[in-house]
Amino acid sequence: MISRLLPAPLACALLLAMISGLHAAEEDLASPPVVTAPSWAVSDAKTGAILWAQNADEPRKAASTAKTMCAYTILLLAEKEPAIMDEWVRVSKLAGTTTGSTAGLKPGEQVRVKDCLLGMLLPSGNDAGNALAEHFNSRLAQPDETMRKAGLDNPLLKTRANFIAEMNRVARQIGMTNTIYRSSYGDGGTEQDRTTTARDLSLLAFTAMQKPAFRTWVATLKHTAEVKQASGKPRTAEWQNSNQLLALELGYDGIKTGVTNQAGNCLMASGRHGGDPLFVVVLGSSSSEARYADARNLFRWAWTQRSR
Repeated sequence: MISRLLPAPLACALLLAMISGLHAAEEDLASPPVVTAPSWAVSDAKTGAILWAQNADEPRKAASTAKTMCAYTILLLAEKEPAIMDEWVRVSKLAGTTTGSTAGLKPGEQVRVKDCLLGMLLPSGNDAGNALAEHFNSRLAQPDETMRKAGLDNPLLKTRANFIAEMNRVARQIGMTNTIYRSSYGDGGTEQDRTTTARDLSLLAFTAMQKPAFRTWVATLKHTAEVKQASGKPRTAEWQNSNQLLALELGYDGIKTGVTNQAGNCLMASGRHGGDPLFVVVLGSSSSEARYADARNLFRWAWTQRSR
């Protein structure tokens, strides 16, 4: 022991130095937790203000978080013309053969707009995203020159370009200054193109979650819908929400997952602890499990900071 090897005053001084060194190495509880997401933001759900962030203005691909804007754009159209929610969307060959995550819609089938939205948001159906964009495309204005230069002049987008342009117009209107949508359901564009930022997605989360219908959609765990097959015979589709935070029943109530190889694992999340609702956006987490851990760690740390 130290006291047996050294004189008492020297041993005491050494012990104090060791304790001091331990204190210097303690965790900094004022700093946010270490997460795998290179870009993230925590915002106040009551005001929309960003509270803490890392690389929040870094342009990034954000995968299926684009479906949030797709749904919000349709919701705005429905506020002007509520009857559109009961319209039947016919699934084209293009929509029904869209690759990636799917709602299982097949070419020639039909589904109501209100159900197709859930088929896009819950299982993150790329097919539903394309079907909705095609359904509303002819009713909307064409892309402006800026949007065309950003890639919406691509002939492959001719059945959806007007709708995607409307998504961009809505983004501009609400102040998403570093966002350009090239797809109704994902990133689109080239490998070099970037879609949005954590700050812009925080703003979208705040804006969309003001709408009761949107809040209901993104908090839905499971949805059953009627689908008309090409033969005319009905079938039942059942969709589960891909957002694993909802099933925890710990106050999480939205919003949207996203993942591609280029974007990494992304999540727009909404949660409430007591009377303190927050939004968390994580972009580029290292795995599906990591994005949920990243989000929960940020939520819990933020709630702890705000309760002090």
